Amino acid sequence: MNIAKNMEIIFVAATVIAGATTFATAADEYDAVVAAPVAKVVVLDKAATMPTVTVTAKRLTAAEKAAL
Repeated sequence: MNIAKNMEIIFVAATVIAGATTFATAADEYDAVVAAPVAKVVVLDKAATMPTVTVTAKRLTAAEKAAL
């Protein structure tokens, strides 16, 4: 049997089996489900400015680059 010819059906079969097992093992009681915590809403002031960082440095000379 040439596996390269049958790779598509192997992939489809593996996907169907994986899909079936996820439904078979899913919890069917809501008591077991833990509710997610409520997210806090943060309101930003429109007048606030975004912090800006400026990085300045001198360029290395050819001799300094060669020393590295």
